[in-house]
Amino acid sequence: MPATIIRAGDPKAVKKYSAFLAIDTPKKMYWSRFLGKGEKSSMPFQMLKDLEKDAGDVITYDLTMQMTMQPVEGDETLEGKEDSLRFYSDEVRIDQLAGGINTGGRMTRKRTVHNLRKLARRKQSDWWARVFDEYAFMYASGARGINADFVFPTSYTGFAGNPLTAPDSEHIIYANKKTKATLAATDTMTLTEIDRMVARAEMMGGGAGGGAAGTDGNTQTPQIQPIKVGSEKHYVLVMNPWQAFDLRHSTATGDWLDIQKAVSAAVGTKSPIFTGKLGIHNDVVLHKHRNVIRFNDYGSGENVEAARALFLGEQAIVMAFGSPGTGLRFQWHEETEDRGRKLVITSSTIVGWKKATFNGKDYGIAVIDTAAKDPNA
Repeated sequence: MPATIIRAGDPKAVKKYSAFLAIDTPKKMYWSRFLGKGEKSSMPFQMLKDLEKDAGDVITYDLTMQMTMQPVEGDETLEGKEDSLRFYSDEVRIDQLAGGINTGGRMTRKRTVHNLRKLARRKQSDWWARVFDEYAFMYASGARGINADFVFPTSYTGFAGNPLTAPDSEHIIYANKKTKATLAATDTMTLTEIDRMVARAEMMGGGAGGGAAGTDGNTQTPQIQPIKVGSEKHYVLVMNPWQAFDLRHSTATGDWLDIQKAVSAAVGTKSPIFTGKLGIHNDVVLHKHRNVIRFNDYGSGENVEAARALFLGEQAIVMAFGSPGTGLRFQWHEETEDRGRKLVITSSTIVGWKKATFNGKDYGIAVIDTAAKDPNA
């Protein structure tokens, strides 16, 4: 019995495979474990959907700063001393991204269009997940770095008018209290660096109360809010595998076992932030990933290899989708070329990324820069 073939560009196939891409891609993203939806989500990666149904290419979101007025005591006059509402705004822009596969003449003659669609869907969903993850790491780090296996060139500076922005001085620490210019090859990742970052995060805003608006009235620096997991609060640290190697080998065997055992004692370990974890130290869930941004120009000779570990709290990175006109986040397109002998399958989406920044300062994220090189070199 001959196979049933749905012609190229058939509306049923277009909608079906658009939906497949919309489902497959997030599942394959590394960052999907840190993804929350809506402005009140307690996750590092925040998805905004305001423009999925509405026209426009910019989403603006606000941070309301905490009150800082001194209370009026006794019968003193309150009038004229009231605090004002202070808002800081940030915005993320969206634009279209597209990719595709030209199946070639030979493949179209030997396979049905059904197999071509399945192959294209698998390859393109893998590619989209890779692209999305690379965007997330670049925007979180504020740099492209030297990572050799990215699809983006080392000269890349951002997408859709959302530039890659370097961490401000309050949201970066260097190993052993060094600077970029003084970092040595021996200044590697240790538990001390994680403790230093936790201490900085907890004291941001001068310890001024809880809630996402907690800030110090003088510095106006938003606190890095920990991720809420049940009754517990955690931060997340994503390291380069070379940083993770240095950390493990700078830690006594018994201490590293305690770090791993700490996960079993944590509440809410079914939370996705624990997926793929190395362990927990000082309420920081430890992760590693090869896409953590690397550099090779640190130190006085600008030749020390380094990596930028990401210290994450709530709502550090914003991702926004727009509508490609199909009611889905991805659009699937099929057409034939060369008098119908070649089938070209392309996909596209309207999207944007941004590190959340208010008043010129990062929100929900800080970084730890340490020396990091291949332990096999």
